[in-house]
Amino acid sequence: MRSSVRPCFLAVLATILACGILGTASARADGPSFDCRKASLPAEKAICADPQLSAIDLLVSRAFKDFEPAFGGDKRKIARGLIADRNACKADTACIVSALSNALQTYGAAPPWVQDYNIALIGKKALEAAARNPNGTDQPLPSAIGQCASTHIKTLTTRLGDDPLETPSPDGGSAATFTNDGTAVSYDRDPGLAASKVGEPVEMCLISIPRDCPKDDERGRIYYGIDLAIKGSWALPDSEHLCGGA
Repeated sequence: MRSSVRPCFLAVLATILACGILGTASARADGPSFDCRKASLPAEKAICADPQLSAIDLLVSRAFKDFEPAFGGDKRKIARGLIADRNACKADTACIVSALSNALQTYGAAPPWVQDYNIALIGKKALEAAARNPNGTDQPLPSAIGQCASTHIKTLTTRLGDDPLETPSPDGGSAATFTNDGTAVSYDRDPGLAASKVGEPVEMCLISIPRDCPKDDERGRIYYGIDLAIKGSWALPDSEHLCGGA
């Protein structure tokens, strides 16, 4: 998901949830990686109650076995941080799947169906969060996986900021800034951002925090965003390079 562009429209969201993604995930259902009879935390109980989350949790456990940190970090410490992200979600399914998907990305083993399921659930949560803030009052940039916040588009430019995004430049990439100090960057011309306008209301949700990084390098957080005026969406990092990059 770190480099993916996932346009999503309100009219098809319910269909995605009811048919394609859930059907695909159910076909893979297995797990979880722990004994549900001993589940005590809200997140554990939510995983046990959902076949898709159970399947994803088992994938995370299997992927961890072959994981080797890229920057000399402590493998188990990284895993503990990812588990803490998951447990902080409590029983929030959209948050849990974001945390599990983030773990799979960290371990280098995130199948497309998991990412699609993540986007579908977080997209639904974003719309519900926006509905609870009908005036569109700006809220602080999300800082934990699964958190959502209302904001507005401040600027829309090509990736390097030298041209307006509305200028036809397929090789110029995309970049946006938001009134809550959030950013979104893509090397491609992102269709969700390209269809948006400065000043339009957006709901942003944090769906990925890199955990296998050099010390003090926090680049590469991924935010799902949906323009509430046109219902175009994106899932993009907050910087040109992920942690450990140039």
